[in-house]
Amino acid sequence: MLLSDVVIVLSRPERAGNVGAVCRAMKNMGLSRLRLATPDFSLTDTVSEAGLGFGGDLAVIRARAIHAVDVWEKAETFDSLAAAVEDCALVIGTTRRRGRHRKQVTMTPSETAAFLKNHPGPAALVFGNERTGLEDEELELCNFASHIPADEAFPSLNLSHAVQIYAYELFKTLSCPRTDDVPVDAVKGQWVPLDQAAIETLVKDIMDNLKTLGFYKRLGQKEQERFFRDIFSRSAMTEREGRYFAGIIAKAVRLSQKH
Repeated sequence: MLLSDVVIVLSRPERAGNVGAVCRAMKNMGLSRLRLATPDFSLTDTVSEAGLGFGGDLAVIRARAIHAVDVWEKAETFDSLAAAVEDCALVIGTTRRRGRHRKQVTMTPSETAAFLKNHPGPAALVFGNERTGLEDEELELCNFASHIPADEAFPSLNLSHAVQIYAYELFKTLSCPRTDDVPVDAVKGQWVPLDQAAIETLVKDIMDNLKTLGFYKRLGQKEQERFFRDIFSRSAMTEREGRYFAGIIAKAVRLSQKH
């Protein structure tokens, strides 16, 4: 994976200044792909009270980004986190909170960068709201979690500071000379992993077949959906491998019905 394969996703950011600071942190470390999911501020320029140019949240972003305004100008905005990451082969949620409904697999920033080095892209690194972080439902959309070790007396980091730490580790591990950032079409035999949209389709197909067997007469379906989604994504399964795996499950169902 290259730096150009990494997508920084901010879910429900509420402070425009933080977004501008994130742009600067990204450009410092060679990252350029920024996405916002349901930002909680205006994305429309307003005329300043003095009538001398533009003001408002967009002006704050540009001011805080300073020489990284180009990162903001290329940023994409989405109506949901699911839409923001659906074309990514791997989704990593950053969170310091643990719990029954939180991810069981978590890595530090340096471990995350080392893992991504040998994983095909694109990969999304998701950061939650400044006050609440990633909610349980948002973390469910991620394939594993990552955390920044910090003093328990005050473990909460500023959004742009957290992005800077990850960006630094990614730069150290993934940076190399790039000819360009233009994606190329896959060639026959190239390892191209399923994106999140394709993984969702595959998981649904498998779950439907398992339900035909009466596999989920009791609780456990949601947990296994998350299990399959996360395993498939971390393994970087290709389309052909996905079809093959789904075919095994479908054949098992047909044989069980036959007998």
